[in-house]
Amino acid sequence: MRTRRLAVVLAAVVSAISCSPAPPETRAPATSLSAAGGKSDAARAIAIADQVLADLMERSPAQATMLRFPGARYDTLPDDSVAGVAARRKRADEHLAALLHIDRRAIDGTPAALAYDVTKDHLEAEVATRPCHYELWRVSQAFNGWLPMLTAVAQAQPVGTDKARADALARFAKIPAYADAQIESLKEGMKVGDVAYGPTVQQVEEQLDKLLALEPAKSPLYEPAERDGTPAFRASFATLIADQIYPALRRYRDFLGRDYRPHARTSPALSSLPDGAACYKATLHQYTRLDLEPKAVHDKGWAELAKIEAEMKVISAKSFGGADITALMERFRTDREYTYRDRESMMADARKTIERARAAMPRAFGLVPTNDVVVEPIPAFLEKNSAANYQRASLDGKRPATYRIRLYEPEKQSRVTAEAVAFHEAIPGHHLQLDIAAQRTQVPGIARFDTTNSGFSEGWALYAEHVADELGLYSSDADRFGMLGSSAHRAVRLIVDTGIHALGWDRQKAIDTMIAHTPFSRDFAAAEIDRYIAAPGQACSYMMGYLEILALRGEAEKAFGSRFDVKAFHDRILENGVVPLPLLRKNVEAWIKAGTTSR
Repeated sequence: MRTRRLAVVLAAVVSAISCSPAPPETRAPATSLSAAGGKSDAARAIAIADQVLADLMERSPAQATMLRFPGARYDTLPDDSVAGVAARRKRADEHLAALLHIDRRAIDGTPAALAYDVTKDHLEAEVATRPCHYELWRVSQAFNGWLPMLTAVAQAQPVGTDKARADALARFAKIPAYADAQIESLKEGMKVGDVAYGPTVQQVEEQLDKLLALEPAKSPLYEPAERDGTPAFRASFATLIADQIYPALRRYRDFLGRDYRPHARTSPALSSLPDGAACYKATLHQYTRLDLEPKAVHDKGWAELAKIEAEMKVISAKSFGGADITALMERFRTDREYTYRDRESMMADARKTIERARAAMPRAFGLVPTNDVVVEPIPAFLEKNSAANYQRASLDGKRPATYRIRLYEPEKQSRVTAEAVAFHEAIPGHHLQLDIAAQRTQVPGIARFDTTNSGFSEGWALYAEHVADELGLYSSDADRFGMLGSSAHRAVRLIVDTGIHALGWDRQKAIDTMIAHTPFSRDFAAAEIDRYIAAPGQACSYMMGYLEILALRGEAEKAFGSRFDVKAFHDRILENGVVPLPLLRKNVEAWIKAGTTSR
C-alpha cells in the first residue's frame, strides 16, 4: 500500500513539473559546495542561513509582506502545488548538505555559529515532517489555512504608488491559479488516502460562503484598494475580485462540498492517516523542538493541570467563598457580571491593558520594544473560527504591529481571560519578544524572523502572562483566576491534542474536557478543538516551551541566589532572537556557569 501510495504521488510530481511553467526567479540559486568553496566557514554558514530564510519568506507571503522583508516581491504567491513542494524539499536537502560540510567547531562563539545552529535545527525539523504530506490534505479554517493567509496578505499588501498598485493586481490575479492548484493537490491526496477531516472541510466551506456573500468592495480581499483610494485602482480591483477571484473560490468551495467532503476522513486523529503516527511525533518535534512521546506529553498535561487547579482553589478560597472551581468557571463563563456587553468595550479594555503593561516594562526588562502595537478586530468572516493573534510591524516603519482581537459574540466572552490574552499576544508577550528580535541587527536573520519555532515564541508568551502577574498587572483576583485559566487552557491542550491525534479521543470528548477545566465559552472551546484538529501539534508548544523557560529561570535563581537579576535573565532569553529550546538551554547554562548577572 505504501509503495503504491508513493508511486502515485511521485507520478503526480513528475507530471506537474513537466507541465508547469517555470516559476519566476525570486531568489538566489541554491548554494553549491563547489561555488561556496572559496568562502570561509563563517561566511558560508551565514550565506546558507540567509538563503533558507529567503526561501521561508517566499513561501510565507503574509509574513514577508507584513515585515516588508528586504528583497520580498509583492506580485507573487507561493507555489504550494505538489510539484512546488517537491522542489522546495529538494532545495532544503541541498541547503542541509551544504551546511553539514562546514566545520562547526571553527565558527564556535561567533554569530555564524548561531546561524548554523538555528538553520540546521530548522531544516532537520522540516525534513522530519515529510511523512505528513500536508500539501495533499491542506484544508484548514485555522491559521495554517490558505484562505486566512490570503486575507492576511491583503491586509499587509503595499499600495500608494503605481508600482505597488501594479504588484497588488498582479499578485491577486494569481489567486485563481492558486485555488485550482489546491484542488489538484487534494485530488492527489484522495488517491492515496491523505484527506482532511470532514467537519474541518465543512467549516472552510462556511468561511467561503460568508466571504462569497460579500460584495467585492466589502470583501477583506479588497483591503489593498480600500487603503489606496485611487478610483481606477479600486475599480480594477473590484472587477478582479468579481470576475476572477470569486469564481475561482466558488470552484474550490463547490469541489469541497460536492467531490471532497464525501471522501474526507471521519476520524479527527492524525494517526488515522497512512503515515499519521510518524507524522504526529515529527510535528510535536517541529513545533516544540523537543523530542517528545505523545503519551508522555498527555501525562504532563494532566500533571500540570492538577498544579494549576490547586492554585485556582487558593484564589477561590480567598475571594470567592471557596466555591468549587468548576462552578466558579461556569460563573465566569456565563454570569453577566463577568461577560462583555459589546465589541467596543472589548477593544477599549484591550488597549488599556496593553498601555498598563507598557508602563511596567522597565521594571523587568533591559531590552524593550521600540515599536508601538495597535489593537484591531479579526476580520468578521474569520472571527468565529479564529483566536486572538499578533502580527509583527513592518521593518520599514510603515505598518504597525497589531494585536488582532476576537470580537465574536461579546456577550458570550468572559472578561476574566481578556487581560491574560492581551499580555500573551502583545506586552510582555509576542510584541515584546518579536520586536526585540527585529531590533537585534547583530543577530543572524534566521534567528530574528523565523517564527516556525513555536516552542520558543509561544513558550515565552505564556511565561509573559506570569511575568505580568509578578508585576501586579492583573486588575483583580478574577483576572488572576483568568490567568490561571489561561495556563489551564495550555495544560489541557497537551491533553486534548495528544488525546485526539494519538490516543483515540473523539472531538466531543476533547470539547468536554476543555469546558470542564477552563473558563472559556462553549463556542470558543469548540473553535479551539477544531483548531487542534486542523493544525496538529502546535497547541502543545505553549506549555512545553513555558516549562522549559521556567525551569531555566529556576536554575538561574538557585545558582545566583541573592544576586539573581530578573532583567539580566530576560535579556539572556531574548537577546538571540528565536532559538530552539535546546540551544536556549545551552546558552543560559553557559551564562550561569560564567557566574555574572551583568546585563
